[in-house]
Amino acid sequence: MSGTMTHWPLLAAFGLASLVLAATPGPGVLYIVTRTLAQGRRAGLASVAGVALGNLGNALGASLGLAALLAMSSMAFTVVKFAGAAYLLWLGINALRQTRAADAPPTQVDAPRHSPRIIMRDGFVVALLNPKTALFFAAFLPQFIAPAGSAVLQSAGFGAAFVAIAACTDTAYVLAAGAAAPALGTFGKARALGGYASALVYLGLGLFTALTDPRPR
Repeated sequence: MSGTMTHWPLLAAFGLASLVLAATPGPGVLYIVTRTLAQGRRAGLASVAGVALGNLGNALGASLGLAALLAMSSMAFTVVKFAGAAYLLWLGINALRQTRAADAPPTQVDAPRHSPRIIMRDGFVVALLNPKTALFFAAFLPQFIAPAGSAVLQSAGFGAAFVAIAACTDTAYVLAAGAAAPALGTFGKARALGGYASALVYLGLGLFTALTDPRPR
């Protein structure tokens, strides 16, 4: 009993730190909010699901030693980093092409491209191909692992818990953006501006990813 009680402060610290980190706006939140404003709440929720799955993959990868490999190998980190940057740039170019071709009524926009399955896939790939996410988990999770017990299982459990917390905060951002979208839509070219904003966000994230230091800090 006493052993269990000693873990409660550690779990509380983990929960509080995770909530603060997950709620702090960053590139992932910007990606999700942009999707929501440009394509609606359903697209935003699909993005949340995809990003959560990608982050879970990074958390499990960190638990199994992927982060250690990326930290030691400049080549591995660079390959994964540029693959993610290239995918983000492709999303940006694709969004720009769609927006420029969408002077037609909204119902004529290419619907299959905006299906929840494809949007979720995009979010998954964007999150999974971010090597710094795995490095974050490798740096953050060990602080909460108890010496007695499997480090791999504890790391995987804490990683899954962090992803779940982040999914909840991301969903809150989607709901807020979804509530604001109708008001933004009353302005004449809000929809087109949203499309261009999406393209700029993807291109900006892609360039940011490509230009960051190839060696993890």
